[in-house]
Amino acid sequence: MDEQEFVRTVAERTGLSRQEAGDLTRATLETLAHRLSPGEARDLIIELPEGLAEAVRRGTTDRIERFGHRDSVRRVAERTMLKEEEADRGVRTVLAVLREAISEKEFNDLLSQLGSDFSQAIESAG
Repeated sequence: MDEQEFVRTVAERTGLSRQEAGDLTRATLETLAHRLSPGEARDLIIELPEGLAEAVRRGTTDRIERFGHRDSVRRVAERTMLKEEEADRGVRTVLAVLREAISEKEFNDLLSQLGSDFSQAIESAG
């Protein structure tokens, strides 16, 4: 899945414009990268198209942050100027599209680092 298709899918599923969906997607990936080990971030970057991989690179740090799904939604809302409800739906949607865009192994590795509340969030996204 290339970057345009990824963003178009997020836009269709959230009802946001393509610009908003692109901003949301990049903000979500950058935020989630704060939760990942450098090795896991590298593995994810390999499977993403360049524009989305760059968002993960920007968010990658040497120190893994610990925060849950709710805090990630708040951070994404602040970055995108979306309402928290829109950001929540958006983060869930980005995770769901990510599950379709990368290998099952990589997605499972990603979820293992994100934690159970992210797994629950994606299940509710469908």
